[in-house]
Amino acid sequence: MRQGRRDGFREFAAGRSGHLYRSACLLASGDTHLAEDLVQETLGRMYLHWGRISRVDNPAAYAQTVLVRAYLTHRRRRSAGERPVGEFPDTGAVAPGGGDPALRMTLLGALGRLAPKDRAVLVLRYWEDRSVEETADAMNVSSAAVRTRTSRALARLREQLGGSLTAFAEL
Repeated sequence: MRQGRRDGFREFAAGRSGHLYRSACLLASGDTHLAEDLVQETLGRMYLHWGRISRVDNPAAYAQTVLVRAYLTHRRRRSAGERPVGEFPDTGAVAPGGGDPALRMTLLGALGRLAPKDRAVLVLRYWEDRSVEETADAMNVSSAAVRTRTSRALARLREQLGGSLTAFAEL
């Protein structure tokens, strides 16, 4: 019985870790090391309670909730004030789908200047394509708070990117 649960968790972790990592990168504003730590923390928490979690209707959504809460907890810590270096090393990697690296860096930078909860709400609503209610549940706030925070976060993002948002959308 125990081996079956362990195998079930391994299968889940192998299937979801890439998706969790991409979400964590967005939450961490491109800080890949923090993203890796957040994914490891998420999977560690999930492993501890896998017997219960495996019976949940949607373990993937549960994992996303754990990831967002781990990120928000990290941001409240004193050590979260540390910042990565100003320039990213040139790894020569191309964005999936052949995207524009300059645009990607501009958007990641703009996301990075948002407050942690603003960043979390935008990642959940627009990257993860979650509903207002699912986002509210993941962030442990009301639906009205999610709508308000989303509106304000988008306004801040528009302010940071200037009037060129439509130019970004047309690329």
